[in-house]
Amino acid sequence: QVQFVQSGGGLVQPGGSLRLSCAASGINFRLYAMRWYRQLPGKERELVASITSDHARNYTDSVKDRFIISRDNVRSTLYLQMNSLKPEDTAVYYCSTRAYGREFWGRGTQVTVSS
Repeated sequence: QVQFVQSGGGLVQPGGSLRLSCAASGINFRLYAMRWYRQLPGKERELVASITSDHARNYTDSVKDRFIISRDNVRSTLYLQMNSLKPEDTAVYYCSTRAYGREFWGRGTQVTVSS
């Protein structure tokens, strides 16, 4: 059974940093592209960043030069380093992958950027 355990969210002041983690199990992690999404209440889930099995990265424009997606295939863990955080980054963040013909999601972690 594919499972993701997320950690690392919380409250941070504007300009601060947080690192999100997503530990995977039940999947050969190194073979799969991984993604971070975020969602505000009443809005659709937005793709924030993605990383392929060979570490190619993509970011949505609003987080380029501030967020860094990475992966540790030994620990089967996905990361999102978030720097220079802004109030508009406030959302629930989800890790995700597509495997076995379907999408798998973490439970989400709240990130709140506020003074």
